[in-house]
Amino acid sequence: MNRLAGRVCLVTGSTGMAAAAAIRLAEEGANVFIASRSEEHAGDLADRIAAAAGVADHAAADLTVESEANEVVDRCVARFGRIDGLFSVVGGSGRRFGDGPIDTVGADAWRATLDLNLTSQALVCAAVIRAMRAQVPNESGTRGAILLMGSVTATDPVPELFGTHAYAAAKGAIAALTTALAATYVNDRIRVNAVAPSLTDTPMAARAAGDERILEFSRRKQPLAGAMLDPAEVAHAVVYFLSDESRTVTGQVLKIDGGWSVVSAEPRPAS
Repeated sequence: MNRLAGRVCLVTGSTGMAAAAAIRLAEEGANVFIASRSEEHAGDLADRIAAAAGVADHAAADLTVESEANEVVDRCVARFGRIDGLFSVVGGSGRRFGDGPIDTVGADAWRATLDLNLTSQALVCAAVIRAMRAQVPNESGTRGAILLMGSVTATDPVPELFGTHAYAAAKGAIAALTTALAATYVNDRIRVNAVAPSLTDTPMAARAAGDERILEFSRRKQPLAGAMLDPAEVAHAVVYFLSDESRTVTGQVLKIDGGWSVVSAEPRPAS
């Protein structure tokens, strides 16, 4: 406990993995600032943290809009004085925009899905890095740590069940962005890493949770997790990457997948 005592962590997103991580970061002593499109969800999460004797604040913002991403970072710094860690989670399925196999995806669906899953993270990173470069290093000698959100489906696809190509492209780009940022800002003492979870029990996975064929496949594909990964498993990694336990780790993408990437399994034919 208290591995993040006195640190300030910005979390984008307010449900699923973002919520689990925000709660864990607060339990470890961090002051947490939550940014989400939903004022209600962000406020409820901040209230839950405060009710458990943690410290949290929040703001509602559309992080695909540059001015709103900048404002969130400014508000976090104004509230807590600095940013020591960023967990950039905001994103989601592009199916509602029309994402799917590339031969079915129109330009509007492509742009909307990449905006949600890639542009949002890039804009927040830009603002956070500017803030981190301007602040003095903490007691560990680093200015901050950034953790981006990828997906195991970008490297270990299952097209029969998860054939959303704009989403996969966005998450693949997150891995490249992680490497580029880590290399560019290492001498500023800013670390950049990413996590790539497999199928996780979050609101985004509601479609999968209601499909027994997907659940049956997942039980075989990620046997260490069961049908779906618990968001708490990702939160454990977030604490590691944003704490001094990983102070010499940068440019890495960690798969948290219950075995997904190493287990050979094929979806069974639909009945």
